[in-house]
Amino acid sequence: MAETEPTSLQSTLTGLPHLPGVYRMLNAASDVLYVGKALDLKKRVSSYFQKTANLSPRIQLMVGQVSDVEFTVTRSEGEALLLENNLIKGLSPRYNILFRDDKSYPYLAITGHKFPRLGFHRGALDKRHQYYGPFPGAGAVRESIQLLQKVFRLRTCEDSVFANRSRPCLLYQIRRCTAPCVGHIAEADYARDVRSATLFLSSKEDQVIEELIARMHAASEARHYEDAALHRDQVSALRAVREKQYVEDVTGRDADVIACAREGNVTCVNLVMIRGGRHLGDHNHYPRHADAVEDAQVIEAFISQHYQHHGVPPLILARQAPDVDDLERVLAEHAGHKVQIVTRPTGPRRVWLEMAEKNAAIGARHTAGLQANQEARLAALQQALNLPESVQRFECFDISHTMGEATVASCVVYDQSAMQKSDYRRFNITTPVAGDDYGAMREVLERRYRRLVAGEGKMPDVVLIDGGKGQLGIAQAVMDELGVSDVTLVGVAKGEDRKAGLEALWMPGRETPYLLGPEHPGLHLVQQIRDEAHRFAITGHRARRGKSRSQSPLENIVGVGAKRRQRLLAHFGGLRGLQAASVDDLAKIEGVSRALAEKIYSELH
Repeated sequence: MAETEPTSLQSTLTGLPHLPGVYRMLNAASDVLYVGKALDLKKRVSSYFQKTANLSPRIQLMVGQVSDVEFTVTRSEGEALLLENNLIKGLSPRYNILFRDDKSYPYLAITGHKFPRLGFHRGALDKRHQYYGPFPGAGAVRESIQLLQKVFRLRTCEDSVFANRSRPCLLYQIRRCTAPCVGHIAEADYARDVRSATLFLSSKEDQVIEELIARMHAASEARHYEDAALHRDQVSALRAVREKQYVEDVTGRDADVIACAREGNVTCVNLVMIRGGRHLGDHNHYPRHADAVEDAQVIEAFISQHYQHHGVPPLILARQAPDVDDLERVLAEHAGHKVQIVTRPTGPRRVWLEMAEKNAAIGARHTAGLQANQEARLAALQQALNLPESVQRFECFDISHTMGEATVASCVVYDQSAMQKSDYRRFNITTPVAGDDYGAMREVLERRYRRLVAGEGKMPDVVLIDGGKGQLGIAQAVMDELGVSDVTLVGVAKGEDRKAGLEALWMPGRETPYLLGPEHPGLHLVQQIRDEAHRFAITGHRARRGKSRSQSPLENIVGVGAKRRQRLLAHFGGLRGLQAASVDDLAKIEGVSRALAEKIYSELH
């Protein structure tokens, strides 16, 4: 690949090659306005600056700001698509449609153990196990697990539990497991159930049903009527599921259905996932910078960005999508198989697309309603606390610990009418005095705003402190020390008997707090942000506390390896005896020097 350093816009346009690649349009301040890909860089980029170009008002506005163009040549259009999406995510250009990165879609996993386990999986795939999906959400996976438990009775317990059972668990009693942990089923019989489950997940329900019917008849002829009834119930359950999830006209195929809808300034893209002819569910996506963009461009942006990180099915249904041939070619190159994008479906396919469009419309309408509600709450809070109308970004801090143990501080961010989870931060507090909430609050505020003052993040408009006048005073002192004067501080003190709705809002310079009342929409916004900070802090504290309790404190001491740990614990009869030992006692142990004994004593105390 080659990169150019253009000296002027005209010279850059003249020097563009007839090759595939990615271009970046810059303004006079060298900010990236737009990132795009092209099969022919010279034709694509030059088309923006032709007098006869039929550009949308939004793109005309962008072109009027362009003072320079940079480009990168790639070996193929598929490589250009990958680079384009990486640059869009890294640079967030204001004229590109941006889709938020979702977590990886979940899968249903059947492990490769002697007695395979049925479970939920998210993340990298392991070749030792079998995976089915992806599913649009965790609920769809859990629903499938419950069905497979009911029909095939595969184990779902963790390996540590499975290896240490001495008697069957409750799942065996309610006929949701065959208890392979204690030998209640032979390995061959369990393997047969696993095979039936994998056939079902591979959309071979007919074969599974035929085998179950044969086993039912065999059990009946052998007068094993309880087993025959079990197989009968399995067949009924599978037929009910097939009727519920079966998708006409795409049986046995993987397909995605994509639709776009708008409500106010909210754009929603609905993705319906069909795998193996079975409807797995749908998921809504909400892009940014899509207000003045046509639906076809939104769908094209979604297809380009989404399938860079998720599997591409052989069939995609979408109402609008420009440059279908180019998208099919690029996706096929990326996926390694043929991809068909159908924009004018007929028959049952049209019905599925209409369903996706209804889902998108509902999602857009619901989100627009929530956004309007949040904006009303913010306006009410601005009025109640005399805040300027420009206030948009809030940061809230909370401290969590158990009797001073494993103290964790949380910082959550509210901006653009929603919680911004990518901006959340946790801080492990190192304040020497255990349980010192004031000291912990000082530490987290100093660490957070020292970085923001240095330009490492975006400064908030309002900082909410979970606490009363004392915590607010600490926050004010920290801000004064750091020279931060343009941030409003608000202390959120719990009300009488800690009842929600009775919170008092303290602000610097006021002798009395604001008492907004339980029905005030502005207080509802404060409660939402405060409760999220509390949840985030508790989650971090529990994780840190669990880790500290499951690890020996000796493991963190440099110079104390496995053998020395074993020798120390054996000599003093365990960790409690070791903590009671003096430096002199520790130094008497073979292999422990005086300096190491002092280090061990200091770490344990």
